[in-house]
Amino acid sequence: MAHKKQSWSEFSGGKKTMMVVASIVQVSLTVAGYRDLARRSADEVEGSKLAWGVAMLANWVGPIAYFAKGRKGLGLNA
Repeated sequence: MAHKKQSWSEFSGGKKTMMVVASIVQVSLTVAGYRDLARRSADEVEGSKLAWGVAMLANWVGPIAYFAKGRKGLGLNA
């Protein structure tokens, strides 16, 4: 069964609100990750800073992975 794409004007108010909130959270998480990465020296980061910078482009997964595993002594790997 084919699913018809909806335009923005066809979404309900609640769905629009959820999409805007999710987008704001995602962008904020990515910006926070890049700011943190930029302020750390290479020896405070697990692996390559360049690799983490590229990984953070992957929607939610990249920034969450960086905060969980990319920072020495501060993530889940501490």
